[in-house]
Amino acid sequence: MKLVRFIALHSFPQTPRLGAIVETKIVDLQSAYRMYVIEADYCSPEAAFRISDQLLPSDTVEFLENGKLSLDAAKHALDFVEHNTKQYPGEKLLYDQTEIRLLAPIESPKNLRDFISFEDHIKNSRKGRDKKVPDAWYELPVYYKGNTSTIIGPDDEVTWPSYTSMLDYELEFACIVGKQGINVTEAQASEHIFGYTIMNDFSARDIQMKEMSVGLGPAKGKDFATSLGPYILTKDELPDPYNLKMIARVNGEVWSEGNTSTMYRPFTEMIEHVAKSEKIVAGDVLGSGTVGLGCGLELGKFLENGDLVELEIEKLGVLRNRVVKK
Repeated sequence: MKLVRFIALHSFPQTPRLGAIVETKIVDLQSAYRMYVIEADYCSPEAAFRISDQLLPSDTVEFLENGKLSLDAAKHALDFVEHNTKQYPGEKLLYDQTEIRLLAPIESPKNLRDFISFEDHIKNSRKGRDKKVPDAWYELPVYYKGNTSTIIGPDDEVTWPSYTSMLDYELEFACIVGKQGINVTEAQASEHIFGYTIMNDFSARDIQMKEMSVGLGPAKGKDFATSLGPYILTKDELPDPYNLKMIARVNGEVWSEGNTSTMYRPFTEMIEHVAKSEKIVAGDVLGSGTVGLGCGLELGKFLENGDLVELEIEKLGVLRNRVVKK
């Protein structure tokens, strides 16, 4: 399933909805499930509204917290749309891409942890400063905690922070936690993964370097914008997330190419580390960190005002954002 959040452009009010991409269409999961329940005569129409609201909310975190109940409801909704062509007055089950605007597939993660799991990236980033990779990097899957209130989605603009002259992109992907747990072992960790998406951890490099020279951070160097999307691909549709082509384009020109196969550690190992004596919860986002040569810092060039950044990962779509000074 390709899970999305979207707004219907010609509806009022324009409230977020939970959907799924099927070929070139967007299925409104709540509406489709409501019609499925009513058509099957499982309950009254009034109850169908209450049930569909609860099981298929517009908030992805709530959807994930509902666990199997919500996932099964989404599957019923998709199956209903696939085998039913009826039109329902007052209910729109299917949208064309031109009728909607995609939002970040998860708007307010419970936690955002971004790792640095590609060895080439950390080597390249430190080589320019004549520093070797710390021994601790090989011992621990280290991460920083991001700002969950500045998540943006596909085609959203990134407002250039007033305090930086070195704006950068990062070609990453992320896993979404779908089930809470504590002291989760690596062998158990895959049970806690709901799916995967693309992540662009925009960075103010000049500020980031100053912050981290003190021994803390990054903070202001990262917290202004993290882009996720365009959809979350459920793990059943991606049995091997560690062999996916990764590409970054700026204004249509390829700047970066890589593959998820070059990750030093898988997400299962990251989850085990995070969950030691600490709870992971549905709605947590774990970023992979930047693939080798997957950012301007490694390439020796940075973004400029108006640049269009497109990250593409095989099977996960294209995440597109433009950076703008205002």
